[in-house]
Amino acid sequence: MAIRNGFALLWLLPLGACAAPDGDAIASDRPDFVDSSTVVGKHRFQIETGVATERDRADGVRERTDATPTLLRYGVGDDWELRLESDGRLRVTSDELATGNRSRVTGYADVSVGAKWHVRDAAGAWPALGVVASWDLDSGSRPLRAQGKGGTLRLGAEWDLPGDLNLGLVQGLAWQHRDDGGRFTSALFGIVLEKSWNERLSTFIEYSARQIARARDGGSVSTFDIGAGWLLSKSVKLDTALSRGINRNAPDWNWTAGVSLRY
Repeated sequence: MAIRNGFALLWLLPLGACAAPDGDAIASDRPDFVDSSTVVGKHRFQIETGVATERDRADGVRERTDATPTLLRYGVGDDWELRLESDGRLRVTSDELATGNRSRVTGYADVSVGAKWHVRDAAGAWPALGVVASWDLDSGSRPLRAQGKGGTLRLGAEWDLPGDLNLGLVQGLAWQHRDDGGRFTSALFGIVLEKSWNERLSTFIEYSARQIARARDGGSVSTFDIGAGWLLSKSVKLDTALSRGINRNAPDWNWTAGVSLRY
C-alpha cells in the first residue's frame, strides 16, 4: 500500500470530523518522536498526516528529502488500536557540490503495520503507560525499499506535572537490516516536555535518539526538536515541528506540518 499524498486523504473525510464530540480532546502521535500513551477509543478512526522536508549535507553531498508521512489508527477496543503507517510519497534530491551533478529519486516509502496497547492510566506518581509494536514491510518503491523486513517495540510513559506541563518518555528496540543485508538490533529513546498554554495551544521541546547503534550499523542518530499544536476542535488538531540534528549521523534539519482528525 502506498499513500500518494497525505493531504489528499482529507478530501475523503466527512465534514463531521470537524465537530467536537463528547469526551477528551484528540491526542496525536505526531509531530514529536515520543508516542502518547493513549489510544483512539473503540470503533474510532484517526488519521494523522502532513508534509515533511529533511535537509542534510555530508561528504560533499547536499541532500533533500520530501515526504508525506501518514498514520492511520483504528480502535478495536477501549485499550487497543491497530495502526498503519508510511512516509508516503518520497522525493530524494542529491547534489554533488564538487561537480554540480544532481540526481533525483521518487517513489513510495515502505509501510509499517502495528498495534498499540494502553496499559494503564496515570495514578499518583505512577505514569500512564502505552506499548506500541510495529512490523516494517519492505513494500516501497525499489530504489527506496529497505533491505528486508524489520520492526520496533516501544514503551511510552506520561506524567502530568504542575503548571499544565506533561512529561513523556519512550524507550524501545528496533530490528533492522544493513545495506549489505545483515541484521542488527538498535535501541531508541526520547523525552519530551509539553506545555499547554490554554485549551487550544500547546508547545513542546524534545530530545530524541531515534537510533542507538554501533558504527557499523549506522551509528546513533540524535536530534533536538521543538514544535506546537493547535486544537481547532476536540477532533481536529494542527501541528508543526522543527528538528536539528545534534550528531553527524542525523540529518541537519527536518521540518514538518500536519493535521490530525478523529471521527
